[in-house]
Amino acid sequence: MERWLKLARAIDRLNLWVGRLVYWLVLLMVLVGAYNAVVRYLDRYTGIGLSSNFYIELQWYLFSLVFLLGAAYALQRDAHVRVDVFYGRLSPRARAWINLLGTVLFLLPFCGLVLWVSWGWVVNSWTVKEMSPDPGGLPRYPLKAMLPVAFVLLALQGVSMLIHQIARLRQLEAETRQDGLGKV
Repeated sequence: MERWLKLARAIDRLNLWVGRLVYWLVLLMVLVGAYNAVVRYLDRYTGIGLSSNFYIELQWYLFSLVFLLGAAYALQRDAHVRVDVFYGRLSPRARAWINLLGTVLFLLPFCGLVLWVSWGWVVNSWTVKEMSPDPGGLPRYPLKAMLPVAFVLLALQGVSMLIHQIARLRQLEAETRQDGLGKV
């Protein structure tokens, strides 16, 4: 089990590093958004023309990167959306089983489906070097390539989560056996 936990910790370190990169992307996105808001009003009142599709698309691209690349980090930190009405009241063993089954039955198959469905779309975008149809817009193919990257990172984090949940269940089982032996 220790080899598997070592793999899980390596995946966790990778997604932690990506998550820290996302922090900086959030800051950049906010700065670009603030710039867009300010120059839109300056353009309106001065006619200087500082706003462009480049900055508007850059903000959109940064938001997409934050969302895509932040998903695995959010899963690692247990910061994703969860209906916690029942989950919070469950025992640690029941929560571990829900996490394990949810990962195997939903998360990993969904990641595989998205990778399979999006692959041709991404390859086609790279083949034609897809560009924004707007004047002054950005290339779209690098952003589209982030979709499979993000879902590979999410699937890897799912594997890490699976390993951690199995280890947790084994630990709880060992503790239960030990408690049972101590009471005799």
